Amino acid sequence: MALVVLAGAHERLRETVLDARFNLVKRAPSGTIAMVEIDPRSIAAIGRWPWPRSLHAELVGKLAELGVTDIAFDVDFSARSVDAEDQRFSDALKGAGGSVILPIFRQVASDAGGARQGYVNRPLAMFEADAWLGMVNVAPDRDGVARDFSFGAMIDGQFIPSIASLLAGLHQPSTPEFRIDFGIDGRGVRGVPYIDILRGNGDLGAVLRGKKVIVAGTAAELGDRFVIPGGQIIPGALLQVLAAESMLQGRTLRTTTLALSSALLFGPLLTAFVLRRRRTRHRILAVISAAIATEAGAVAIQFVYPIAIDTSLLHVAAVAYALIALVEEVDLRGLLRLAAEKRFNNVAMSLSDGLVCVDREGRISMSNAAASRIFGLDAAQMRNLQFARLLAVDAAGPDASAPPTTNGQVREETGKRANGEFFPLECSWSVWETPSGRQYGVVLRDISERRRQQERIRYLAETDPVSDLPNGNSLITALSDALRRDEPQRLMLASLWHFRRMRDLEGQTFADALIRAAATRLKSRIGQGLILSRSDSDEFAILLPASQVDVDRLAASLIETFRNEPLEAEGRVVRVPIVLGHAGSEEAADPEVWLGNARFALAAAQRQEAEIAVSFAPGMRDEVEKRMALENRLRQALTAGEFELFYQPQVDLQTRSIVGAEALIRWHHPERGYVSPGEFMPVINGSSLADGVSAWVLETAIRQAAIWQQRGTPLRVGINLSQSQFTAGTLAVDVARLLDATRLDPAWLELEVTEDIILDDISRVRAILGSLRSLGVHIAFDDFGTGYGSLTSLRDFPLDTIKVDQTFVRNLEPGSENAAIVTATIDLGKALGKSIIAEGIETEAAAALLTALGCREGQGYLFARPMPARELENAWLRWAA
Repeated sequence: MALVVLAGAHERLRETVLDARFNLVKRAPSGTIAMVEIDPRSIAAIGRWPWPRSLHAELVGKLAELGVTDIAFDVDFSARSVDAEDQRFSDALKGAGGSVILPIFRQVASDAGGARQGYVNRPLAMFEADAWLGMVNVAPDRDGVARDFSFGAMIDGQFIPSIASLLAGLHQPSTPEFRIDFGIDGRGVRGVPYIDILRGNGDLGAVLRGKKVIVAGTAAELGDRFVIPGGQIIPGALLQVLAAESMLQGRTLRTTTLALSSALLFGPLLTAFVLRRRRTRHRILAVISAAIATEAGAVAIQFVYPIAIDTSLLHVAAVAYALIALVEEVDLRGLLRLAAEKRFNNVAMSLSDGLVCVDREGRISMSNAAASRIFGLDAAQMRNLQFARLLAVDAAGPDASAPPTTNGQVREETGKRANGEFFPLECSWSVWETPSGRQYGVVLRDISERRRQQERIRYLAETDPVSDLPNGNSLITALSDALRRDEPQRLMLASLWHFRRMRDLEGQTFADALIRAAATRLKSRIGQGLILSRSDSDEFAILLPASQVDVDRLAASLIETFRNEPLEAEGRVVRVPIVLGHAGSEEAADPEVWLGNARFALAAAQRQEAEIAVSFAPGMRDEVEKRMALENRLRQALTAGEFELFYQPQVDLQTRSIVGAEALIRWHHPERGYVSPGEFMPVINGSSLADGVSAWVLETAIRQAAIWQQRGTPLRVGINLSQSQFTAGTLAVDVARLLDATRLDPAWLELEVTEDIILDDISRVRAILGSLRSLGVHIAFDDFGTGYGSLTSLRDFPLDTIKVDQTFVRNLEPGSENAAIVTATIDLGKALGKSIIAEGIETEAAAALLTALGCREGQGYLFARPMPARELENAWLRWAA
């Protein structure tokens, strides 16, 4: 017994005994904790890996709707991803109200010198601020089996509870580790695939309502697997659930000391002493019975109380006593050999993995049924066959089948089936000595499916599935490699002109076909050796050596090709121009900055609305920074009430009396005075400010029109609508609410739309304009004549007024092209029953000509500039009254 303890075998025996007890008595889980599984079906359904964090944000919202009380993620959130994705997940955490747990864990990595160093992996600060932190580290024992669990750990002087502790509602910093009760049946833990929650498949409320959940990967290809007692391999998330269940059910097992284990020997020893004069079989039976009775008592105590009594020394003593008693009567060595062989055969034949035993000559002496299934050979055919015949030795190398000299070696080789088929094969070798010489055992696994899954995950992580080109992740890697090389490189970005509009009009299927056609065209034109990838929805990236490729010539060639040669998509031929922007590696310190520079250049080309290539200049980045600063200042201006509405009179061209006024926004800067709308309106319209500013303009103008109506001087007020108001979809509701609140007669309200708004989403805009018309509000078509589908718009949309654009009015002369366009517009408006307003009238000659052409209303500097409401009242409304 002393030798057993000193050799450390006592610990292994103890674990074997305690592990075996979990199979005797099973407990059902409490049912308060469930798992949301990132399983193979969810990965295949979403179709890429890693997943964007917006999916996790959506999951948090779905789980909250299903009544889940706490959500624990066993997913790494320590690295930044796309800013918008991170922000959506951060917003979801805030909305969860502190019911989300994020993982923190220790890791060990090698530094540049090869030294192993530990560090703590924490969630991003923006996530950590609205979530609980839970430790997920689990340290298996030396035999690789996970048994013990801790309530938490000290990190940077602060106690961080484990995820299991948080799910169980326990916070016990001073409590030592405990042994998980693996008698709790993990098969009873409910699991729901991640994709089913996103899609709402099944009665999820019945499964998840009122429960706590842990979200984690259960797909084998994602790793995070643990071996538990009994040889089972389970996901790390299920191990956390079993630990939490042990806490919830009061089953945090404590193991007794070595002193108590030694004291248990007293019973069998006393029995042996009392019966020392009896026959051998009686003494052996009595000692073993005493050991069994003690073990049964220990099992009963463990079932009732969370105490694991160590009886391993008791069993060693009983077996040792029996062996000593039998040594004179039995051939112990032969008995042990036969038992070992039988046990080995039973284990080998029940394995799901293939197993063969190989002698020192390389011949197979034994194989199991799984090996026969793998290679398509029965046991008789495999016996005495050279193991090398099962491998494609020529492909794997001359030493592929050579047995190792040490235990535990794992090799990935190429197997060969009986029908000649080759497949990836994992071979785990073991070695032992026998009286007849060294023998070898090989555990064999067909890893074809694992390889396919690995390749699929790698494909999803590195490739755009639509174009089959490298994706943004691969591009960043290529840019990093290029920066490490000491040679100039150029990154060129190509964008399809108005791609998003075509996608909205024609649908996603057509857009994907167009992307594939464009990718094929680009690959055929840039030649070999240049890296091409799809970095965004309509954005292609080309990485090329500046010293070997003439960038300007290539850009001109690509623009010319796309201009003159149409693309074929979904059986249709469509001509799609491209614009290009490019930047050099010498202008960037890291790949993100380099890619950003190229996108600045591409954006500059897109703003020019021409098929051109633009090279990056430092001023582009400065311009964006100034734009961001101006956007922030405009947000302050909206909050501080620095915006004002001016009103430009609209007059009857014959009587020169006022008939309406167009509301125009002005910014009164406290230091600069009035700022030109051309300076700040593009920034507003291109940012999220558009929603707030448009709502303010709408409400302010309607309230002013209501004031004039109440004073007895009603005036038609025209308000320019923005694209964001149609995107939100609540415009008709907002107008109705304001009309009701101010009691304004809707006949005094005229809402103006431009063609870019109408063409953004034709069916939706038509429905919204119809709802506005039903309120009694007038609809005006602003800037008429400057677009491409104006006649269609006049026919298909509910419009009351046509506003002739000032570009045709300012240079209006009899007999000119402008006069012809204005004449046609006025005649067309009359034929369709629309009223006409001419904009930009600056001369009496233009006013007279418009009157002669039949235009009844107009506005412009000839009559009045835009002015504050009070000035308009004094100069126009009092006179009109």
